[in-house]
Amino acid sequence: MPSTLLSRRDLDFLLHDWLRVSQLVERPRYAEHSRETFDDALDLAERVATEQFAPHNRAADLAEPTFDGQRVQLIPQVRAALESFAETGLLTAGLDESVGGLQLPQAVAAACFAWFQAANVATSAYPMLTLGNAKLLLAHGSAEQVDTYVRPMLEGRFFGTMCLSEPQAGSSLADITTRAEPQPDGTYRLFGTKMWISGGDHELAENIVHLVLARIPGGPPGVKGISLFVVPKVLVGPDGSLGDRNDVVLVGLNHKMGFRGTTNTLLSFGDGGHEPGGRPGAVGHLVGAPHQGLAQMFHMMNGARIGVGAGAMALGYTGYLKSLAYARERPQGRPVDAKDPAAPQVPIIDHPDVRRMLLAQKSYVEGALALVLYCARLLDEEQTAPEQTDRERAHLLLDVLTPITKSWPSQWCLAANDLAIQVLGGAGYTRDHDVEQHYRDNRLNPIHEGTHGIQALDLLGRKMTMRDGAGLLLLTETMGDTVARGRKAGGEAAELADRLADAVDRITTVTRRLWAGGDPALALANASVYLEAVGHVVIAWMWLEQVLALPPQEGGDAFHAGKRQAARYFFSVELPRTGPQFDLLDSLDRTTLDMRADWF
Repeated sequence: MPSTLLSRRDLDFLLHDWLRVSQLVERPRYAEHSRETFDDALDLAERVATEQFAPHNRAADLAEPTFDGQRVQLIPQVRAALESFAETGLLTAGLDESVGGLQLPQAVAAACFAWFQAANVATSAYPMLTLGNAKLLLAHGSAEQVDTYVRPMLEGRFFGTMCLSEPQAGSSLADITTRAEPQPDGTYRLFGTKMWISGGDHELAENIVHLVLARIPGGPPGVKGISLFVVPKVLVGPDGSLGDRNDVVLVGLNHKMGFRGTTNTLLSFGDGGHEPGGRPGAVGHLVGAPHQGLAQMFHMMNGARIGVGAGAMALGYTGYLKSLAYARERPQGRPVDAKDPAAPQVPIIDHPDVRRMLLAQKSYVEGALALVLYCARLLDEEQTAPEQTDRERAHLLLDVLTPITKSWPSQWCLAANDLAIQVLGGAGYTRDHDVEQHYRDNRLNPIHEGTHGIQALDLLGRKMTMRDGAGLLLLTETMGDTVARGRKAGGEAAELADRLADAVDRITTVTRRLWAGGDPALALANASVYLEAVGHVVIAWMWLEQVLALPPQEGGDAFHAGKRQAARYFFSVELPRTGPQFDLLDSLDRTTLDMRADWF
């Protein structure tokens, strides 16, 4: 039976027929690899995800973590799955061989990890956060910090977190108050509270490595005065041995709508719950230079944002496949033109409205998967392209696409989960089927790692305007290259290319129009509409790219025909949504901006 987690056929098509990842083995970094090693890694990921992660997805949702005041309790299957994952070595799939990595292309590594996100997004959150933590320290930490914390994380012995938000500040990091007081031995003692910390406490590993944003007294106000610190749950000696319990205390667990298998915590640093060295204060180690914490943390946050988009895609994808399987098997009703009431019922997939819902899901999740893997392929270019100009181009394009890759799947693959429930009807609204859990799990993704509105402000307020509009120009030029190839291909591809060209032109004109008046408040008042419109154009671009990678229509099979039909659907039904959105933006509408708080 084909998997209901992801489609291996789709992954193979995207990685090999479209992104041509096998060509990367010609570059020194990937010279030890081949198509066979890539496929072996994908096979391993699918097997472990299916056998170790998927079976306890429902159990972890029903028996969410508990805290008795001393210890966090999770169902034992979570730890067993994470131990199996560590044994695969896939946590280090894209990392350097020098730190124990497999040095696979980032596109292949992303495809591998997508299996685990589709199987059990809550359990997979622990290694995702750990990998992001490790990558940050590899980029900004000292050699000692890498040896002390990164290597155990990559071995699966330590897990990692990111500690940004505080109860009084939320996403406004300029308002954090956690302080880090310098000590004579070069360490710091941290005092403060961090909220909404995923994976913040558990007993799944020997240690938890917290990356904490805090202020050194006397530093600049606002975000310019933020520094970054490594704060382990348990202190680590020079020889790697575990020592005293650090002064990091779990105050309580947050109880979530979904993602219930991932502990989400309120942590107190330095309240005296433990006294390392005989006195209160959480012992921390400065990462890099003082007051550079936010820039360093964005190294992890940007990766986490793409990871969130990938998780949203994976949840949408598995929901789609499960609703598709149900629709093939569930008999109900007869065709509208059936005359014999005694005729056998037909599978619900034969009803046009069910096919509409399935086709919409297909267009969302397969478009989102293409975008996630495209961004991973850009990371490969940024790291390994022979020419520096190509590396810089990939970096800039990835920077522009990051808020879209985080938010578009979080919105539209959630919509796919909603449609999956609808396909199952009343059964979909029960806890007897997975699709309702996928919806609840996915509802977090428009919120965490920067809300939908924050991503919108980032896209319109920073990414499209930075370097005098270089990001906007590169995005539209890159989509324009696809348009040119579509027109050259002729036929239906040329028709789709013309429609995409019109939408790309509107991105340019609307962006300039929004900023022409020099009024940031007016320009950004409808930033979320801008994000949604540009995101839809980007996914249309992804679909045209896929169409151009397909064989000639007379040479394809059902898989290829389905791809073409999904592209037609997106261009016919979804892309036209952007017209009214661009019209609204072009009008410089002030409705929301002029609404006063006391009018509600």
